[in-house]
Amino acid sequence: MANLVVVGAQWGDEGKGKIIDVLAERADIVVRFQGGPNAGHTVVVDGVRTVLHLLPSGVLHPGKRCIIGNGVVVDPAVLVQEIDAVKAQGLLRDDAQLLISENAHVIMPWHRLLDALRERVSAGKAIGTTGRGIGPAYEDKAARRGVRMRDLLDRTRLSRHVLERLPSAEEELRGLARQLGVEAPAMDSTAIVEDYAALGARLVRHVADASLFLAEALRQRRVLLFEGAQGTLLDVDHGTYPYVTSSNSVAGNAAVGSGVGPTALHAVAGVSKAYTTRVGAGPFPTELKDELGEHLRQAGHEFGSTTGRPRRCGWLDALVLRHAARVNGLGSLMITKLDVLRGLPLVRIAIAYRIGERVVHEFPGQLEDLAAAEPVYEDLPGWTEDLSHVSRVEDLPPTVRGYLKRIEQLCEVPVSCLSVGAERSQTLFTFDPFLPARHQEG
Repeated sequence: MANLVVVGAQWGDEGKGKIIDVLAERADIVVRFQGGPNAGHTVVVDGVRTVLHLLPSGVLHPGKRCIIGNGVVVDPAVLVQEIDAVKAQGLLRDDAQLLISENAHVIMPWHRLLDALRERVSAGKAIGTTGRGIGPAYEDKAARRGVRMRDLLDRTRLSRHVLERLPSAEEELRGLARQLGVEAPAMDSTAIVEDYAALGARLVRHVADASLFLAEALRQRRVLLFEGAQGTLLDVDHGTYPYVTSSNSVAGNAAVGSGVGPTALHAVAGVSKAYTTRVGAGPFPTELKDELGEHLRQAGHEFGSTTGRPRRCGWLDALVLRHAARVNGLGSLMITKLDVLRGLPLVRIAIAYRIGERVVHEFPGQLEDLAAAEPVYEDLPGWTEDLSHVSRVEDLPPTVRGYLKRIEQLCEVPVSCLSVGAERSQTLFTFDPFLPARHQEG
């Protein structure tokens, strides 16, 4: 069986956590390859809701190896809390089940403070970050001044890194505080070293060379499932820049962010809701700012699992999905929350944008064009049937199957998986997403 990369095909929050949890049953190893605790992957098993921010979603399957790759930025305090919460559920009993790359960068206290104060200073121009320190941590990584997981295991090295970085971080914080008319937050280098050394001692049993481990797993022909965070339209290169995250959330980064070669990535699946949501600022052509948008928000429980913020809701956008299909090389789509559209007289799909006098059929790269875009819709009949108990694709109402077929036609990507409810069991497959597309065609 092939190795599979699963990514978000929209602006994040597509339901990747649930999909990864379902697919993990068939994988040996689940690898998280980018992002940080700004991600919130929600999994519901037998009525128990678990929100994971750093742990790969495969952790809810006993015995599955879970890897936090070098492309992730780790808040060790959040990770320790998450490990304790999962262990309280009777899971992660074997410490060897979780491995953290020693090269993964660490979110330090100044990263969170910088994130929060920068957003306050930006006011109306704020990106809408989660305030978890992800962006500043990636900045330090790129500037070659970051702290890595391996550094938490060596107090002398950790102390050196903190003493080298803290003065410039404090200087920026003082400048931001002056702009806001507030007192700059104080940081104690000794306390930071003590706290993070203690966190390192707690996590040392999990920290190792993830690239080496995965290389051996590949030699043994183990099945790898790569778990992305955020979504394609939040990718720092291929998203709606500057309203994006600080890492590459597309499938190509699965290799870089985990330490394997690109030939280890055999198949790619993109997860999309049956409609579209977005959190934070930035253009959103199909957004519904009316009662219908509020209906989707309430019916779909569209509130951030990390921040609790209400998500902006709108119709499905085929231009977004075609863009995601291209930059990720999608072999299949996985459609979630089909059940949320129940009861609507019609469902709409944006098939083009009208920008001034032009009609475009591909997602524009210019932010101003996207902000000015008016969606051109195609209307399809809705459905009233309850989908939550459907266990076979062929038992779906004709209107639902027609909606899915039209998505496939517009995106030129087949649908391999459907979700008709929050539970693990409420998932249907049309074909095996682990197989590369060329095998599906044969």
